[in-house]
Amino acid sequence: MTSPASDGQRKLKLLAVTACPTGIAHTYMAAEKLAQAAAALGIEMKVETQGSIGVENVLDDNDVREADGIIIAADKDVALDRFAGKKVLSVPVADGIHRPEQLIEQVRSAPVHTGGHAATAGGGAAGSGSGGGGKERSAAYKALMNGVSHMIPFVVVGGLLLAVSIALGGHTTPKGIEFDKDSFWFYVNALGTLGFKLMLPIFSGYIAFALGDRPALVPGMIGGFLAYDGVTIYGADANAGFLGAIATGFLAGYLVVWIRKVKVPKFVQPIMPIIVIPIVSTLALGLFYIYVIGQPISWLFTHLTSWLNGMTGSSAIVLGALIGLMIAFDMGGPVNKTAFLVAVGLIGTNNAVMGMAAAAIPVMPLGQGLATLLRRKLYSDQERETGIAALFMGFFGISEGAIPFAAARPAQVIPANMLGGAVAGAVAGVAGVTDSVPHGGPIVSLFGAVGGAAMFFVAIAAGTAVTALTTNALIDLKGRKAARRGDVGVGVGPTVGAVSGAGAAGAGAAGAGSLVAEPVLTGVGSGARVDAGVVGESGVGSGVGSGIGSGVGSGGGSLSPAAEPSGDGAGAEGAAGATDVAGGEPEVLSGYLTGRTVKVQLASQDKEAAIREMAEMLAATGNVRDVDELVRVALAREAQGTTGLGEEIAIPHAKTDAVSSPTVGFARSAEGIEWGSLDGTRARLIFMISVPEAAAGDEHLRILALLSRKLMDPGFRGRLLEAPDTGAVLEVLREIR
Repeated sequence: MTSPASDGQRKLKLLAVTACPTGIAHTYMAAEKLAQAAAALGIEMKVETQGSIGVENVLDDNDVREADGIIIAADKDVALDRFAGKKVLSVPVADGIHRPEQLIEQVRSAPVHTGGHAATAGGGAAGSGSGGGGKERSAAYKALMNGVSHMIPFVVVGGLLLAVSIALGGHTTPKGIEFDKDSFWFYVNALGTLGFKLMLPIFSGYIAFALGDRPALVPGMIGGFLAYDGVTIYGADANAGFLGAIATGFLAGYLVVWIRKVKVPKFVQPIMPIIVIPIVSTLALGLFYIYVIGQPISWLFTHLTSWLNGMTGSSAIVLGALIGLMIAFDMGGPVNKTAFLVAVGLIGTNNAVMGMAAAAIPVMPLGQGLATLLRRKLYSDQERETGIAALFMGFFGISEGAIPFAAARPAQVIPANMLGGAVAGAVAGVAGVTDSVPHGGPIVSLFGAVGGAAMFFVAIAAGTAVTALTTNALIDLKGRKAARRGDVGVGVGPTVGAVSGAGAAGAGAAGAGSLVAEPVLTGVGSGARVDAGVVGESGVGSGVGSGIGSGVGSGGGSLSPAAEPSGDGAGAEGAAGATDVAGGEPEVLSGYLTGRTVKVQLASQDKEAAIREMAEMLAATGNVRDVDELVRVALAREAQGTTGLGEEIAIPHAKTDAVSSPTVGFARSAEGIEWGSLDGTRARLIFMISVPEAAAGDEHLRILALLSRKLMDPGFRGRLLEAPDTGAVLEVLREIR
């Protein structure tokens, strides 16, 4: 490749922004690689990093004015307003790591950015010069996860307020569960109802926002309101429910993206994002929904109602299965409402149909909540927390508790819900269960509205179990298929809350085949603790393995059994550890890594064994309360997407209360261990990181950002590989400043 060091007689000046959903390893590795490549080509480059410790090396107005092009290497939204009029190339953060020279060449011919929207790796940004079907799927997936993550608080708060008000202030009537007007619980219920009313608009709005940025938020939210309550807003026969909200979110987002491409006079450009685009897109989407989408929904509702009414004389098992299937399908959509309203209409003449519906109504949230308890490793911490809330909502017959799960994994969750609903409805139908109020769930039995209560609970339990087992089986099957295809980052399940703008980048990216899954800590919170998924939370450590550790503590006390040397130079390595702790040498990684958490040669030959060996090694620090739990969390993270970063590096990690304080361990493998890295290299340099759930502050994130940068230096990696013993390894690691 010819050097692009100069553009005419003037030295080329480029800018770059690197960012990833978690903001540690890939953010800084890409920045380092781009800077190295630019320096080698004689190009002036400034790189802004948007990591978990904040934005560093910020690009100011002067930088942008003088720049010849901007490279956006990011797997999260990056605002592009400041780059209007400049050549912008948007690519996944992995491209910044693996092909920086090509990006520097490509940015010279990148399109000029004219809009103000955000860039993501998946497409939608100006100048994405490497789009493809996989990346578009990644952008859509991240948009869906963005909607889910913003919707979850409304589901949980609204659902729990409704459940508490029903339990403590509700009473059954022929119209359902009602409240004394103007009572305390009447207002609590009203607040819960308001939370649910905002749920689908928020969901739809933030799907649109992830695709089209702020101008798409208004049409997305208004479309979500139409999906939630078209009956009230414009007199529709039925509401579209959460499936309709998904449709309006994507329609609004892509509509805004399309409108942005329309060439307009310069004097109109300033008002495009704040007036023209929101108004045009809102009108277009709203009218399209009312006149186009709403018509088939009304037709479906009308014909399903007639058909189902005609089925009421058929066998109880067939009718029960049909009612259950329909109740479970779209949770508030036209199919669900058809079954529910038919059942309600028959309470006076055949309340066994309402009994079938009442048994199916709680199955979805109860089943999804149970699924998170049965196979915890398939779910992120936020999903597990949402699962607990779903169990609570299911008890009170609030089926919306399952919507976040169905929205995140429709292909796995909806079929499982329908199968469980059919089982519950069929069992209730065969058993002759009746319900005299238009509500469902175990709560109606406690109010004395159910006939055949024992079989009512059997029906719910059977449907719940089928839903949970089927959901987990389908999620596991998806993960296994992805593993056989060699996909990276598509784990057995996405990290919903992780997704803030998407936290969910990892799973979607993998489908593209070109995005490296960012190492993600399972169940990380937000703010200083870092969004779900931050890589580099501080370290882990535990245990001692063959060839390491003398067990020397900071006070030099007696050896514990776990820390006793087992040969292979244990004495020398232990001495090195003692020197590091007590001999006045500079700390390594702020003391998170010591001689006791270094192993010059792993005995393990595969990833799972290596993680366990390192966890057992690190336990000698006394910072690990439960080695098995630490290993479980680390392996759960691996199931979501490999932590192999390429360049013969892996950073397995976990955020768990199995450790009491941040700890980092380092180990080498002479032969290398297959870690699933996209560049095909086997991991020879392995850093294991763990932090407790309550870890706060940014110091460990700063240290790990430095580590990520340093690992991009081939000389540093070479010195780590060649260091003969623990003392020499620590000496090399002290280069990290």
